[in-house]
Amino acid sequence: MTEQQTQQRIDENWQFVKQQVCETARASGRDPDSVRIIGVSKYVDETLTRALTIAGCRDLGESRPQLMWQKSQAMQDVIPLSWHMIGHLQRNKVRRSLRCKPMIHSVDSKRVLAAINEEAVLQEVCIAVLLEVNISGDQAKTGFLPDELEAVIEAMLDSNIKSGIEIQGLMAMAGWGTDLTAARRQFEKTRELRDRLELASGCPLPELSMGLSGEYQAAILAGS
Repeated sequence: MTEQQTQQRIDENWQFVKQQVCETARASGRDPDSVRIIGVSKYVDETLTRALTIAGCRDLGESRPQLMWQKSQAMQDVIPLSWHMIGHLQRNKVRRSLRCKPMIHSVDSKRVLAAINEEAVLQEVCIAVLLEVNISGDQAKTGFLPDELEAVIEAMLDSNIKSGIEIQGLMAMAGWGTDLTAARRQFEKTRELRDRLELASGCPLPELSMGLSGEYQAAILAGS
């Protein structure tokens, strides 16, 4: 396949996904512009990632910090471009990752949250984070349990703590082997949890990052 053919195929796929997102958002009574599409580029090289940005995608998700570092360095000419860390972030990779100024979707423990906050303060940046919640209760999955989150948010809102982060919402994935109906219910539970946390903390939590590529329509219908 030639470079031109590859670009055409990516353009067509991007337009198809955008149309699906628009139709699903409207079906749920939402403004399509309220849904942000993140292109997960973790399986492709810089050339294909760049082709995706040419098609129109300006939010890119990576699950491996090293790939985010490499691509963000190589693609500094692509403006605007926002990076999203969607995989587990080890504490020893926080410092370099924050230089990309990503939204971090996968904050799954107090230790990781504290490490991000400490480094953000040192770098004098404000990093948007989402708290990963284990909404399915699967023991094999990472993330906070739902009843842990209120205390975590309250601790970060403590006026005595210098903050370099902004908690903007929750991230959740459906349990292993879950069909779309059950997945949508888990996403709805995540939205309901977010709503309760907003009321309890007084902290706006506008972002819900939910589902995988095959579940994005169910996630949108549930509020993602």
